[in-house]
Amino acid sequence: MDSLNFRKRARLKRKKRIRKNIFGTTERPRLTVFRTTKHIYAQIIDDTAGHTLASASTMQKAINKHLGKGKRIAVANLVGKSIAERAIKKGIQKVIFDRNGFLYHGRVKAVSDGARKAGLDF
Repeated sequence: MDSLNFRKRARLKRKKRIRKNIFGTTERPRLTVFRTTKHIYAQIIDDTAGHTLASASTMQKAINKHLGKGKRIAVANLVGKSIAERAIKKGIQKVIFDRNGFLYHGRVKAVSDGARKAGLDF
């Protein structure tokens, strides 16, 4: 149990260090990623207004049906494509990527790759 708390504390420490320098504006909102062992979530946030502009996750029915054993990275890529499509519909082309303290590999990297392929610029 203590190692779990250590990992969470380390992630929150990285998050605090990263968020000192990242701030989403109206022109360039923040694309943040949160992952759990089972799901992955992405949100586009305007920090000046404090509003979530778009969101996507593996909890949605269209993406959830692709979940299966050994398919988490592919599904994370779908989440990235979904969030990019929703952002482009709302007129958002450029974002700032916030990995939320998670290491940039695996599913977090897959979300960013999917968003880039679908047309977001960051």
